[in-house]
Amino acid sequence: MAQKRAVVRQSLPDVIVADLRKRILSGDLVEGELIRQELLAEEYDVSRMPIREALKRLDAEGLVVFQNNRGATVTKHTLEEIAEIFDVRMLLEVDLFRRSIPNMTEQDFAECEEILEAMKQSYASGQVAEWGPLNEEYHNKLYEASGRELTKALLERASVQSNRYVGMHIDELNKSDNAQKDHQSLLDLARSGDIDAAAEKLRSHIESTKLQMLELIAAKRAAQDAVS
Repeated sequence: MAQKRAVVRQSLPDVIVADLRKRILSGDLVEGELIRQELLAEEYDVSRMPIREALKRLDAEGLVVFQNNRGATVTKHTLEEIAEIFDVRMLLEVDLFRRSIPNMTEQDFAECEEILEAMKQSYASGQVAEWGPLNEEYHNKLYEASGRELTKALLERASVQSNRYVGMHIDELNKSDNAQKDHQSLLDLARSGDIDAAAEKLRSHIESTKLQMLELIAAKRAAQDAVS
């Protein structure tokens, strides 16, 4: 008898949520855009039921605003809300990093180095779209040893929101050299056990990204308003 193999089974809403999330995070579906249930059902060749379930779940993630009779609208945050999202990330990540550093092992450091190398290669090969997911993977690895699962769950939602804006503007952010230096510094400080310096480096790293994002988004919205 052939050996049975475990496979990941996904429901229709799971598949649709994953695809719509990817489209929103990449900017393919732009902020404020109306997403109609009937059009999505036709596009995905499914009934409205899994579409409705998928939109409700994306609403719970804060990526869309679900409306019973119309479908959903891609969430458009104010600049103040975007700043708040990054501030929440900063609070949670710095706390997780502080708690993680004393528990990190040589295996953790080695895995972080591997991710950093993959990030460098993604830029060198022009695969900029790969940088975002690798960046998230790297940060998650830094906090893995914290043992704070509830805090990490809270961070996941804030990260989805902030990564959406980073993903939309990844090509315009001057992330390569500065980010690589920051990321390597975070790892070096963690390895040396300098918790205070590592926490301050992480805080300034996220603050810098926040300010860059706000500047870019404000400029783009001003340009759009001028055209309209």
